[in-house]
Amino acid sequence: MSSRLAKLRRSAFSAQNGCCFYCGLPMWEDDPERFAQTLGLTVRQAQRLRSTAEHLQARCDGGLDRPSNIVAACAHCNHKRHEGRKVARDWLAHKAWVQRRLSAEAWFDKAMLSRLWRAALR
Repeated sequence: MSSRLAKLRRSAFSAQNGCCFYCGLPMWEDDPERFAQTLGLTVRQAQRLRSTAEHLQARCDGGLDRPSNIVAACAHCNHKRHEGRKVARDWLAHKAWVQRRLSAEAWFDKAMLSRLWRAALR
């Protein structure tokens, strides 16, 4: 990741209070072990919540590395937006899909989701 993109991701992470743009759950930037321990997760579970830079308009579609086009998204949400697709799902449709899956408690396993929701409410 370029230093400019990393700076934009950190800025978005801060503006979003450390929560994913799509699922709204907490993410980490620097210390997965501490994040996992604090939330009662395994390090493997915590890896899915690593903060990533997400282009709302993909670079391949002309999206630029600009603050208005970069949000912070957990690795899980970012991956699912692109998984099995030649063209990424539109960010608004993806956000709605993630929210529906969360409401159905089908985004993460229920125990993990419960811990994350408790942390998000703090």
